[in-house]
Amino acid sequence: MEHARLERYGLLGVTGADARAFLHAQLTNDIAGLPADRAALAGWCSPKGRLLASFLVVPWTDGFLLQLSRDLVPTIAKRLAMFVLRSKVKVTDESAAWHQLGVWGTLPAIAVPEAPLALAAAEGLIAVRMGEGRLLVLAKDPSPLERESRAVPPARWALDEIRAGRALITAATQDLFVPQMVNYEKVGAVNFQKGCYPGQEVVARAQYRGQVKRRMRLVTLPPGSAPGPGEAYEEGTVVDAAPTDAGSEALVVLPVEGE
Repeated sequence: MEHARLERYGLLGVTGADARAFLHAQLTNDIAGLPADRAALAGWCSPKGRLLASFLVVPWTDGFLLQLSRDLVPTIAKRLAMFVLRSKVKVTDESAAWHQLGVWGTLPAIAVPEAPLALAAAEGLIAVRMGEGRLLVLAKDPSPLERESRAVPPARWALDEIRAGRALITAATQDLFVPQMVNYEKVGAVNFQKGCYPGQEVVARAQYRGQVKRRMRLVTLPPGSAPGPGEAYEEGTVVDAAPTDAGSEALVVLPVEGE
């Protein structure tokens, strides 16, 4: 078993009697029907349909944990809280309360089903299936797991997420892309049958009228070429990048060929 500390991510807690309904009304995915044993990918959009944050939504005791880019935690927590109004919902920064680890292998303490985004939990531990042989682990105390596994660089996790086609929205890419530009509908992060959410009309129009002129693609970059999120690459914009033995690989939003 191997593990990597995932310091690039933060966590928000959204709890309270109305937490599920609140998130269902805000995010691009169906949270109302999300079972307790499954996580979900989702985005949060501006009224213009541009992604303000990308989330992994994890069911939690009396609400949900939202994994997002750590550099967005303060602004997203404040902005989400503005929409609570009279709902029985509390938005908190849980980044310091949980240690986030990427794990390759089998956890000795808990069995996680093989289904994509399947979730299993024990006291002080939540594990989500992110890929074949790969788990996201949220732990109150990571020391037992770290003692039983070998540490590897966190860039390995970033590379696996890039190869899985999962875009991480950061401060550098916030408010740049509608969900389809980063293939959110292809990775199951958008539900077109659910009710309204911020930017829903724009997202639906882009889907059904074929108005998406840029799409995210996996690009292999040579040594010495390592643009970061938000930077230009050829005619596109880098969403995320990670090093490889031969250079780096990146998710880049590029013009659709033939347009």
